[in-house]
Amino acid sequence: MGPFISDHHYKDQDFTKERLSRATFENCVFEGCSFSHALLDNQEFMECTFLECDLSNANITNTTFKEVVFEQCKMMGLRFETCNPFLMDFTFVGCVLEYSTFYAMDIKGILFDNCRLSNVDFSAAQLNGATFRACNLENAIFNDTELAKADFSTAYNYVIHPGKNHLKGALFAREGLPGLLAHLHLKYI
Repeated sequence: MGPFISDHHYKDQDFTKERLSRATFENCVFEGCSFSHALLDNQEFMECTFLECDLSNANITNTTFKEVVFEQCKMMGLRFETCNPFLMDFTFVGCVLEYSTFYAMDIKGILFDNCRLSNVDFSAAQLNGATFRACNLENAIFNDTELAKADFSTAYNYVIHPGKNHLKGALFAREGLPGLLAHLHLKYI
């Protein structure tokens, strides 16, 4: 791994043409930066914040995200399951994560707050205790997903088959019940 960089603020930088230096970043802020289709593989981010950044389709293979906050970021097409799972911990606030995947990841207790999670694949993921606060889950895929005690009380547009997922103690609003019964093809009046 490269050098250790701490307490640095990167603002409005374009890393799509010139790669971000390979390093360990601690307590750094990336604000308004573009990482679209960039190489972020084998990087380490600890206690960092990404604010209003575009990380769409970035290569995050073997990247470490420890206590990282993504806020108001565009993050379409990311394959989070390719990240380094050791000490992985991230939070998403106001982000667009459409067409991203969390396949078979252990991300218990994760917070998605006011995010667009359309067409996101959560198959076989461990999401026990996760919170989907005011999230749009249109066409999100839940298949053999651990969702015990997950909070969907303010989430919307989800379809989750109770027979194909583990939902013990999960929290849903009454308005969301059609998303749990969709597989029955019922008609509502």
